[in-house]
Amino acid sequence: MVTHSRAGPDRGAVTVEAAIALSALTVFVGLVLAGFTAITGQLRCIDAAREAARLIARGQPELATQAVAEIAPPAARLSVTTTGDAITVEVRADPAGALLPGLHLRGSAFAVLEPGAPYAGP
Repeated sequence: MVTHSRAGPDRGAVTVEAAIALSALTVFVGLVLAGFTAITGQLRCIDAAREAARLIARGQPELATQAVAEIAPPAARLSVTTTGDAITVEVRADPAGALLPGLHLRGSAFAVLEPGAPYAGP
């Protein structure tokens, strides 16, 4: 009695294809999560810049620095530029994780000093 095997040269091909598909799916999910984290960080930079500009315009630069530390992503940097009564605030940060290395987060806001609120700098 002779038995024939149907596997032939394609034996194990389904396993390899499944491993490649699972690897590609893992990379895709990781990039989606990194993108979501970057978008969230960008929104946090914008919110921090807006809050800092409002506080500086009211004459409370020390609270502006504290607000940026609480709202913005970790290790965010605050810079303030004044021109007369106009204040431009910029908050910069790097995205969390190292999956998107060329990406830099930046949020800026503009405000005008309120009357009687001297700017002392952060």
